Amino acid sequence: MLKRQALPIISTDVASVQKPRISWHHTAAMKDLDQHMLPNNYPIVELDCKVAFDCISPKQKLYCHYLNLASWHGSLIVYLQTSPESPIIFSVLTKTLLSQPIAELREASLSKGVTEDDFTAFLVYAAVFYSNNGNYRGFGDTKFIPNVSKEKLEALLKASKAWNKDLQAQWEECRGPIYSLSEREKQLSFPDKGVTAYLSKNCSKDDAVLVNEFLKSRGLEGYNTRLFKTTDNGVPKYEIRLASAEAADRSEEEREFKGSKFVVSRGDYSPILDTVVQHLKKAKEYADNEFEKAMLEYYAKSFKTGSLDAHKDGSRQWIKNKKPAIETYIGFIETYRDPAGVRGEWQGFVAMVNKPMSEKFSKLVDKAESLLQLLPWDRSFEKDKFLQPDFTSLDVLCFAGSGIPAGINIPNYDEIRQVEGFKNVSLGNVIPAYFKEPKIAFLGKEDAELLDKYRVSAFEIQVGLHELLGHGSGKMFAEEGGKLNFDPQAVKDPFTSKPITSYYKEGETYDSKFTTMSSTYEECRAECVGLYLSLVQDVVRIFGIDEVAVEDVTYVNWLSLVHTAVAKALEHYQPASKLWLQAHSQARFVIMRVLLEAGQGLVEVTETEPGKDLLLKLDRSKIRTVGRTAIGDFLHKLQVYKATGDVESARSLYNKYSEVPEDGPYPFARWREIVLLHKKPRRVFVQPNTMLSDKEVTLKIYPATPEGVVQSFLDRFNVTPDPSDIMHSLWQKDCKHFL
Repeated sequence: MLKRQALPIISTDVASVQKPRISWHHTAAMKDLDQHMLPNNYPIVELDCKVAFDCISPKQKLYCHYLNLASWHGSLIVYLQTSPESPIIFSVLTKTLLSQPIAELREASLSKGVTEDDFTAFLVYAAVFYSNNGNYRGFGDTKFIPNVSKEKLEALLKASKAWNKDLQAQWEECRGPIYSLSEREKQLSFPDKGVTAYLSKNCSKDDAVLVNEFLKSRGLEGYNTRLFKTTDNGVPKYEIRLASAEAADRSEEEREFKGSKFVVSRGDYSPILDTVVQHLKKAKEYADNEFEKAMLEYYAKSFKTGSLDAHKDGSRQWIKNKKPAIETYIGFIETYRDPAGVRGEWQGFVAMVNKPMSEKFSKLVDKAESLLQLLPWDRSFEKDKFLQPDFTSLDVLCFAGSGIPAGINIPNYDEIRQVEGFKNVSLGNVIPAYFKEPKIAFLGKEDAELLDKYRVSAFEIQVGLHELLGHGSGKMFAEEGGKLNFDPQAVKDPFTSKPITSYYKEGETYDSKFTTMSSTYEECRAECVGLYLSLVQDVVRIFGIDEVAVEDVTYVNWLSLVHTAVAKALEHYQPASKLWLQAHSQARFVIMRVLLEAGQGLVEVTETEPGKDLLLKLDRSKIRTVGRTAIGDFLHKLQVYKATGDVESARSLYNKYSEVPEDGPYPFARWREIVLLHKKPRRVFVQPNTMLSDKEVTLKIYPATPEGVVQSFLDRFNVTPDPSDIMHSLWQKDCKHFL
């Protein structure tokens, strides 16, 4: 870590801050700044897929190439979803970096008084910015700023061949927001507590609730929308804008609902989606089968017209395409970052199947129905029929979006998952890279050694159980086509022994009912399933674990989750606003508090060095008794409340364990400062590119350096029409809604 200079007291703008030269722990203001400024030695790892890519056919490589282009060009949307300034920062960085080779830009900058450290800080910022698709972390949703002063960054930009009046004007628009760290700007949230570009700046949580009610009344879902609020003669007017390549020339007529006006329009991200559609049509020419062709046709229709139903139909074809050599999914998928929990972030991935690991997951699928019977709820709370899914381990070629997960269970559409099925994927070449950590904090020597030795194996098992039997389990009681999908007299509430009265009414979905807590609640449920079923030794054996190590791997699975809850989760909690900024982190903290509450010495956390260090202990002898009972009882409640759509009970339960105590035996609010002292930056992946020459596709690999990451993105966006110009024009169109 670089040493830092003493800083002035920090208010809302740190633009004049020079690269720090003092200890991390100098002042409270310094500590706060430390959480947002990027260190020059930011960790970068390679996403290696060369062996898998070399094994596919020339035709499949062409299929990958065009899907790769569609995914990355679609990812420009994420900048427009993240923050008001992200599109304009993208334009400034990209125009500057494309104007000349990086080495040449470095020399020109050094001649203008920019130091090597300054230039490195610039490259690190660009690498992390591109990798997160904006200036907020994809995991944690907190803002990051460059480790170089505004003055030096401006000097660097002026030294480039790109500098002209247009670039200067764009720089003037974003030079303040890049560095600004007001309390509200530190995190993504509703506009009163944070930043978002899913909703205009005058939208509140109450507005989001009203719009959700309108969408439900019209039988619509918000996955592929943004929301803009204006007034019409003093009456609130809401524009629900659909993402589509086609412009809004056939908008729905204006409607009134509960005293407000509503209009559903089209054309959001139009020029971006037009390019995506073109690449999908090219990919279709190289598809292996009719399922893939139909899937891409539906996706293209969805992105052209804004039809979510077309994307659902594409997802249905995707489910039917069993065990493909190339796996892909694309669109507006996860709702984590929309503060209302309704709108999906753009994601697109392309990957090749890892056959040896996929065989292990197939064995887990074969045991799924018997394992479902072990979960702690009555059979009536499980799906009427388990729809055996595809479950494959993939070597990722590209994952375009704000971050790369370790596993995925999709599609997220309830009506498809419940009745028609789903797919699970484990991103095999991502998992090992997550755990390259030289020192493990807050554990004793023996536990640290065990965690280091077995956590990749344990995490693969947890991902399998989490995705397949976590997200893939559990019935949702609902009204469908005027009929109930359950017998209201036969199904009893296990906690009252009375017939259930709460269920999903026609048009209601899990996301529309659970809204802001939907993502974290479901992640918590899936994590609990993983913990609970990892106690079944036959499950661990499926993954080829040596018989002697079975118990160690099971223990490490529980230890890893609780350790993450203590050592990582609190990074993503904001004490000032009392907001959790990351769904998985909140879920793991909740589980840890459930295990702490179980008592009997199962989990203990102590402050071993006041203000500096903690020690976590997990009693492995009590996992199968105290731990199993605590997780089983909690998981049972999570499932019953989800199944019945009982949001009030779910919120009461979940909020209780989400609270971060300020005192008592476990003062996690105070201990958060200790956690931040030990914080390590989340790794950035440098992903390869596909290069096309005379219908032959090759793989281009980049070094795991800031230059390598930056160059990989420059190669993706050095195209016509210029993405920088597109982003600037889209920013100009909508900036009035956010600034």
